[in-house]
Amino acid sequence: MNNIYSRRNFVKTSAVGTIGVSSGIPLLGQTGLIQGTKTELNKVGENNVAFIPNRVASWWCTLEDLLWPQKKIVDKIKRRAEGFANAKIDTALNFGFHIRFDYSNYFGHLHGYYANVCEELHKYDIKFMDHYSCNHVERPRSDSEFRKLHHNHRHSVLLFHDPIAAENASYEGHRFNDICQVNLVDGSRGYAPQYQMEAFCHNNPDFLDMHQKYLQRLIGEVPLDAIEVDDMCDYAGLVTCGCKYCRDRYKKEYGRELPSLNDISFWGDTKRTIPSKWGNYENPAFRDWVNMRTNSVADHLKMVKETIKDKPLMTCCSSSGPISLNSISLNLERMSPYLDFFMLENCGINVKSVSWVPMDAEAMHQKDIAQKRGNAPAMALSYTIYGKGGYMGWSLSRFWGVSNWGSTLNGRLEEDPTDMMEIEDIVGPLNNWELKNSDLNYMKGSDLVEVRLVNSRYCRDNGWRDSSGHEQWEKAAAWSERLVKANVGYRFVRCEELADSNALCRESTPLILDGVGCVSDAQFKAVKIYLSKGAQVWFALPFGTHDEKGFKRTVPLSEELLKMKDKNLSVIDSVIDLNPLGKLIEEGNFQPVIKQLSGDERWAVRIRFQDGKPVLHFMNTALKAIPHPIYKDHSNNPILKDIHSDTKDDKLVYEINTKRVALPALLVKSPELEDNARNVNIENVKRGYLTIHVDLSGVKVYAVAQNG
Repeated sequence: MNNIYSRRNFVKTSAVGTIGVSSGIPLLGQTGLIQGTKTELNKVGENNVAFIPNRVASWWCTLEDLLWPQKKIVDKIKRRAEGFANAKIDTALNFGFHIRFDYSNYFGHLHGYYANVCEELHKYDIKFMDHYSCNHVERPRSDSEFRKLHHNHRHSVLLFHDPIAAENASYEGHRFNDICQVNLVDGSRGYAPQYQMEAFCHNNPDFLDMHQKYLQRLIGEVPLDAIEVDDMCDYAGLVTCGCKYCRDRYKKEYGRELPSLNDISFWGDTKRTIPSKWGNYENPAFRDWVNMRTNSVADHLKMVKETIKDKPLMTCCSSSGPISLNSISLNLERMSPYLDFFMLENCGINVKSVSWVPMDAEAMHQKDIAQKRGNAPAMALSYTIYGKGGYMGWSLSRFWGVSNWGSTLNGRLEEDPTDMMEIEDIVGPLNNWELKNSDLNYMKGSDLVEVRLVNSRYCRDNGWRDSSGHEQWEKAAAWSERLVKANVGYRFVRCEELADSNALCRESTPLILDGVGCVSDAQFKAVKIYLSKGAQVWFALPFGTHDEKGFKRTVPLSEELLKMKDKNLSVIDSVIDLNPLGKLIEEGNFQPVIKQLSGDERWAVRIRFQDGKPVLHFMNTALKAIPHPIYKDHSNNPILKDIHSDTKDDKLVYEINTKRVALPALLVKSPELEDNARNVNIENVKRGYLTIHVDLSGVKVYAVAQNG
């Protein structure tokens, strides 16, 4: 969400400080232009999914849980398991004891506790996923850092070695101080100041041996059902890693020596910029360094998957688009071959979290990554302190068509609120309402796709920007906002699909290419084949100025594309500068399935198909945050206490193109209406179109219109 203090922003700041549209195109199958196809470009481990998480909630731990098996702790486990069952939670995901090797002296206690948790949850057929950070230990380096850690990160459940004990802290014969990343400035251990952590090196064989042995012990002692292993990235940033293993790998794979920080041609100006801004992407050697770091993380994750075998694996990811992520080696697309579940960390507990539209791009992008992984389950993790924040997260999960992972985050505050809520009390009423009134299987649903939006990992990997300094993700994200506000169904097309002409031509919806600077020969060939089939491309310069490795082309591919003078190639303005979507609609060159006739236009509508029938999801983009009068986050933003709506007219009228979406009888439902459903008045006004009247009076956040 577009809030200042969120993990997503935290990660970034640490990284930076249809038919009718193209007439004459035949339908590719009965619903070729109606429902988004689940193109399976990556089937590695397609059968790894042992269960489908649907209604997920965090199982929060506290330090006293290490006192297991004392009766108080055992009784608490029993009570909470029963509470989760009553809340219709089907998957409990561990939260706490997060920086796992901080607890190496207590693994027996911890695993006994988790085994007991699994035993109680399994009585109710609730699955349990462990969740931990694998490659850090907390090591605050001053009194102020020590206090900052205890102020900001209570939720991790803090129990770390003091400086004297830390000197010899180890596990399985591997001393922690010996397996850390190496700071390129002074040779000290790699340190992530935003989390007060020292970081282990993904290329250090002793660390990998230690982690693998821990995993083997964990799955041997705890009957868990799946694992989320965080933090598959480099939170210490570009100031690391100068260890011999990273240097040797760089030399072996790329034939290069890592230069000193004085080499401006490689590192840029390291004296006048913060480390997260270091690097000269014009230099192929630096691009290779970034690539090597990213591959190191992916290889570590591969080892994890090979170790846990058929147990589903997930990792955290709050963002997957911007160039800034390169500095911390966070690349979900690179890691995706080894993942069975995918999650979007939909961060935000403060009042700014109600501005959700900018988050849609990340959600839909990561959803596409999951779908190309054999339609793997995807979930959105939404943090909250109070009930309305939990409701908003639940609503967004339904709007996005993914599983909901609800989680309180009281530990992010300096102290627990006096009126704090348990997550089962927040999501329980929503889950029970859903099962009774609108039990939609997100795994069997598919989005209405009217256009396909290209986002290029090549542009991100190579640090490509246009002449104005805009990266391609900025343009993709801006298009996403335009499409949401215009109620146009879309999905992302990423690098692999863009290079596969067969995959690209399975649909003939318009393809949006806005500022795609890095383009491979295979991608260009596929685009030309796509055009030859009579499909439309909306095209904004620049295009193909560089190849997939980041090398500048002598002649941009755009010149050849423009010389084709293909009638299906529409040259448009960049969304960064103007509103090309509005212009296309206004000039009659694109006709959305949904046209709003009256009512407040700030209700976003998304159509998904369930069992072949359209379901309309309504999400309010004009939400008004009601702040808590006392509690604030670390950036002094008030915590979200309640949500109101700024919409003025909630009696909505739309025109639906029935050539593309055949509407059944519909009922409006919402948790805000409890068990009361409202009929949708449907009028046959003109041939090929229906007018629908949707009454959302009294609904502030979310509603669904479905058959029955």
